[in-house]
Amino acid sequence: MKILITGGAGFIGSAVVRYAINHTEDEVLVVDKLTYAGNLESLVNVSTNGRFYFKQIDICDRKSLDFTITDFGPDIIMHLAAESHVDRSIDNPSAFIETNIIGTYVLLEAALAYWKTLDKSKQSTFRFHHISTDEVYGDLHGTNGLFTEKTSYSPSSPYSASKASSDHLVRAWHRTFGLPTIVTNCSNNYGPYHFPEKLIPLTILNALEGKQLPIYGDGQQVRDWLYVEDHARALYLVATKAKVGETYNIGGHNEQKNIDVVNMVCELLEELAPNKPNGISSYKELITYVTDRPGHDQRYAIDASKIFKDLGWKPQETFESGMRKTVNWYLNNKSWCEHIKDGSYIRTKQSIIK
Repeated sequence: MKILITGGAGFIGSAVVRYAINHTEDEVLVVDKLTYAGNLESLVNVSTNGRFYFKQIDICDRKSLDFTITDFGPDIIMHLAAESHVDRSIDNPSAFIETNIIGTYVLLEAALAYWKTLDKSKQSTFRFHHISTDEVYGDLHGTNGLFTEKTSYSPSSPYSASKASSDHLVRAWHRTFGLPTIVTNCSNNYGPYHFPEKLIPLTILNALEGKQLPIYGDGQQVRDWLYVEDHARALYLVATKAKVGETYNIGGHNEQKNIDVVNMVCELLEELAPNKPNGISSYKELITYVTDRPGHDQRYAIDASKIFKDLGWKPQETFESGMRKTVNWYLNNKSWCEHIKDGSYIRTKQSIIK
């Protein structure tokens, strides 16, 4: 098949690209604007493969989208391009409105126009797979409830509100115009190639440099953590096997408090990187509690039973095995992190774009 992946230079998108190139015979075209979080160094290992292609395009650019989609002729469009950092959405919501809402609208229109040109056979097998987040559901109260595919939307941040809006647009284009769409909502991802502003990589890299490890509020916020390569497998399975119009929640079955996540990172570093910086005796000494961010949801947790029942997917990694792999990856790929810090990763595109 031919798969067009928007946001394919991002954290989750690059994992999907690597999976498709390494485990299938599909051709993959990455469409990415290459904002600060788009990193082509995450695709270096597949960039020389003859089935990999890249185009630097803003999904708000309809003319470029139309040309690229028609030229490539995808069987599947997987839409992962999004602004995704909650703190940034609080500081500057406009970028999230532009990319996550307007960009999704423009992409839907381009996909619909392309789909209408296909013959009946191609129309019936085409899929538009929209990748979203569990944050659209808002906050879970108590310790027992789970998000299901029927949970009402109640987003708390500008980021989650923009993603909720994009979900609604995708479903509307299916119901009104017949575009064959699928939606997935995932829990918090972690793993290799995660941009260092997020909790787990930030904790790893700060600890290795002897910097403070900031914890919002009391650190009791609960998230369901999903190893990114497990998520990539799930996304490919949904894109290729799920029925049109379906929604699937994808979770890692790993509920953890933020403070426990940070403590686990510290404990793994004690074992894997015992030579500590700045004369500290324990990585946990660096933990610092900071003022909680506005509208911070207390708990997310996903019921992923539907995707297991319908498609047979379940995560292969436990939180312990996934975290060990993640910490080891950052310890063994310090140049990837250094290139982000010094900005040189931005220049990598010159050797990959073709």
